[in-house]
Amino acid sequence: MKQILTMALLLAVIMTAVYCSGPQTKTDTANKTDSSKTVYLNQGWSADDRAEYYWAPQGSALLSYDIYLALKDPETKALINSPAMTNQFGFLREPAGHPKNPDELPVGIAKSEVKDGPFKGVYAGLTCAACHTNQINYNGTNIRIDGGNASALQLVPWLKKLSGALDHVQKDESAFKEMVAEIGKKAKVDEADLRKRLNEDVDIAKSWINKILFSKQENGPGRVDAFGGIANAFLGIHTGIFDNITIDRAPVKPPFVWNSSQSAWVEWSGVSPNPLTRNYSEALGVFARYDLTSKGNPANYNISTVDVRWLAQIEQMLRRLAPPQWPQEVLGKIDEAKAARGAKLFTTNCASCHSTYPHRWSEPREQDKRMIENALVPQGYVGTDPANLKSIALDTNAVVETKHLKSIFGGKEKVTPTQFFQVVEGAMMGYSLKKAGFTPEETLDAYGYQSLERLAAAKIPFGRYKAAPRDGSWAIGPFLHNASVPNLYELLSPAKERSQTFYVNSQFDPLKVGISTAATSGVFLFNTKLEGNSNAGHSFENVKGPGVIGRLFTEAERYEIIEFLKSIPTQPGQITPYGGPANPVLAKDDKTWFNNKIPY
Repeated sequence: MKQILTMALLLAVIMTAVYCSGPQTKTDTANKTDSSKTVYLNQGWSADDRAEYYWAPQGSALLSYDIYLALKDPETKALINSPAMTNQFGFLREPAGHPKNPDELPVGIAKSEVKDGPFKGVYAGLTCAACHTNQINYNGTNIRIDGGNASALQLVPWLKKLSGALDHVQKDESAFKEMVAEIGKKAKVDEADLRKRLNEDVDIAKSWINKILFSKQENGPGRVDAFGGIANAFLGIHTGIFDNITIDRAPVKPPFVWNSSQSAWVEWSGVSPNPLTRNYSEALGVFARYDLTSKGNPANYNISTVDVRWLAQIEQMLRRLAPPQWPQEVLGKIDEAKAARGAKLFTTNCASCHSTYPHRWSEPREQDKRMIENALVPQGYVGTDPANLKSIALDTNAVVETKHLKSIFGGKEKVTPTQFFQVVEGAMMGYSLKKAGFTPEETLDAYGYQSLERLAAAKIPFGRYKAAPRDGSWAIGPFLHNASVPNLYELLSPAKERSQTFYVNSQFDPLKVGISTAATSGVFLFNTKLEGNSNAGHSFENVKGPGVIGRLFTEAERYEIIEFLKSIPTQPGQITPYGGPANPVLAKDDKTWFNNKIPY
């Protein structure tokens, strides 16, 4: 299992052009228009599927659940869980009264119950939907994108608000008594136990904002250094080996997750072929509790709050998630003739890296399951921002100190991050699977139909970026892994012609397809000149060199390719068959496939 990390997974849906009455959604980060109209697209999920995903517990344990529900903003006295607070930080909301959400949590905040062990308790924390559900706005109508990148979510500012509120209750006796009274409305309160749990929650929240997700510059909405944060938490905070902590420098947007379960490789860097490692790492990275410190009990080193049963259930749901189809009733009709011309241009200039339905497929895994193959492109070739690939999580050198854990690594004082995750997280996953009673068949399924031996022998393609499938890509702006390009038109242009700055917002531009660049003010100005924010590479020019991946397109050709990308998927609810179709197109037989020319 030589793989690592990430940030998270996905969501749900209903019917194209169906409007439902919902709560007032906080607008974007740049505009302040509210709307009660929300369109849910047909992405293959029922309304119940969507609700289950939005609040599925994965073992995230940021703070005690009763404390979270009673916690108030010391400035406004509003509950931290209220729409007035969570909307400020880009969390989405569903209509009140859903039976799967009795406490009116926003999308992506879930209740996790740990029934035994050293971390026994009931917690609030994030679930996949927080980072992998998006909502865009066009002319006052919200369009929900299940499985999309949460382009408005401001994770670190939310954590700072949460931490400040916890700190206030810890230090102010009247605020503590007020919390006791609030919690006491539902259950008897043991004040000594509450104080103990509050102190733990205060310390955990502070560690996340001061050490784990610390950066010298603001990420902005819809971005976080996922690899850096997970590495800091796993290698540093939870081990107590603070020399393993680095400053976050590589903010990325959450990947879209339709077709992620079907893909041979995931993450922006394409370093993970194992869905369980990806999902388990994501849960560790969004506030799961575990203790690898020298003060901890070594007998408990394999124990975490991660809920593998729910991780497996979420993964099963993702296999049924379809990419979103362009809602013509809202965004305007597709020009079929222009899209047809764009399809030819895409096939000639883009398809060697990016697949579209019905995709290119891998060699068979166990039980003849195949996965979608997309190009894994060297950074020096595509030329996009390299910061993500320089994360400590992807360092191939022995830079991780082991200290009190060195006996686990045969006495080695330093190991590579991959080795640390492989050994320590591997033991955690094995323990979790055994405790949850997974059968051999369920375990094989969780590992993406790969044996442990096959996973151990897998060659990890470090130093590359994955060219993901393009179905539904109209809905995933801003573009590139670091969200540095606002729309498809600029992505298909020479890099030098792209916006150097733009205000991040949720207002959709159906012409250039992406976020609107018309905003002249907002809460976050994206500056492509800052570290980790480069919009270079993936450029189309009539010259050769690093970062130039194709010829210069005319303005008309750019719009024709955009029209084609708007047209796929061609059907609502077009789910890619998990394990491959009956008669797959094999990547190894496709002479145009990028990795047949430049193998990894």
